[in-house]
Amino acid sequence: MNIFMRHLAPEMGQDQTKQQIEKGLKLYQSNQTDKALHVWTKVLEKTSDPGGKFRVLGCLITAHSEMGKYKDMLKYALEQIDTAREMEDPDYLTEGYLNLARSNEKLCDFQKTVSYCKTCLNMQGTTVSLQLNGQVCLSMGNAFLGLSVFQKALESYEKALRYAHNNDDKMLECRVCCSLGNIYVQLKDFEKALFFPCKAAELVNDYGKGWSLKYRAMSQYHMSVAYRKLERLPDAMECCEESMKIALQHGDRPLQALCLLNFADIHRCRHDVDKAFPRYESALGIMTEIGNRLGQAHVHLGVAKCWLLQKEFDKALDSLQRAQELADGMGNKLCTLKVHCLSEGIYRSRGQLNEVREQVVKFLQCVEELELYCGMCGESIGDRDQKLQALPCSHIFHLKCLQTNGTKGCPKCFKSSMKPGFV
Repeated sequence: MNIFMRHLAPEMGQDQTKQQIEKGLKLYQSNQTDKALHVWTKVLEKTSDPGGKFRVLGCLITAHSEMGKYKDMLKYALEQIDTAREMEDPDYLTEGYLNLARSNEKLCDFQKTVSYCKTCLNMQGTTVSLQLNGQVCLSMGNAFLGLSVFQKALESYEKALRYAHNNDDKMLECRVCCSLGNIYVQLKDFEKALFFPCKAAELVNDYGKGWSLKYRAMSQYHMSVAYRKLERLPDAMECCEESMKIALQHGDRPLQALCLLNFADIHRCRHDVDKAFPRYESALGIMTEIGNRLGQAHVHLGVAKCWLLQKEFDKALDSLQRAQELADGMGNKLCTLKVHCLSEGIYRSRGQLNEVREQVVKFLQCVEELELYCGMCGESIGDRDQKLQALPCSHIFHLKCLQTNGTKGCPKCFKSSMKPGFV
């Protein structure tokens, strides 16, 4: 459409844009992803309507996120924020910054994610941007978890759940429950690690008829990880197979990679390294391709544990070195702590006492930085399966310690703990 025609009929341009976006959505929902992307790309080239351009960029961001094309996702997010700035609309700006935050979260640039999330929360928008705040808090929680800052992650998830409940947003609640399952896997309260994704699966069953199947796949994957940690391996395998089936149907490469990693971990738990190794290799290939550095680090940790089962200590140390390089690059301290713990065991078995001392010192530094100890008894948290309890202030304690606590406030920050939290 030339400039003259646009001037005569601006509404026609907007209507055509809207129709083409809807056409792309229908194609995308029927798994015709390539056709949908073609339609949306054409809209982006031709539309003169900034609102339409913003919406079609949002579609492209979502599609590329689900395909695992995170660098393209980031490219479209940057284009979207430029469009929002031109429109000078706080609601569009909030959504744009949220998509920037999500893009960086997927690429494991967690500090940038936190920064963009804070920008979102500081925007003075209308009710539309207020409704996005729950999603912002979820993304911020995931970033803090990526940085192993557990209290702030829990705090963000707590806020996200409050937004979900206040807005009756079951989809958001489902996603937060999956993230809570993940945090409790890392803190080694495996009962809670299973409870939250089971809650997510219930939400899918009760409300999810019109939802994308990705929500079912996501809850099944997180249930599988928890079952594996509880050594319920047949249940873990069944849930992971269900998740993988949906991921393959929908071309969800990021979830396929996570399922492959979990399959490998299940085989490792069965001491079947011959089945574990090729699955680790497949998971690593996809994670490297899409830019999931945290997933890559977890693959290298799993491979190192396989080499340990085979007493191949030099190969194990090589894998641990790769995991540490990735962890240091992201700022994931928990992964670094695991590297030092496993390395110490290898050096101890070899009688290399200087190296043992070095690893012990680094391990204890990580524990101190992570604050992985109970504020009441002083003993460690996250080194074995234990029942934990987070207070509304998001400080974490052993459940047994809180049950014997005579005071009604948090032993760490002294805030009242009478008001129940969600997490």
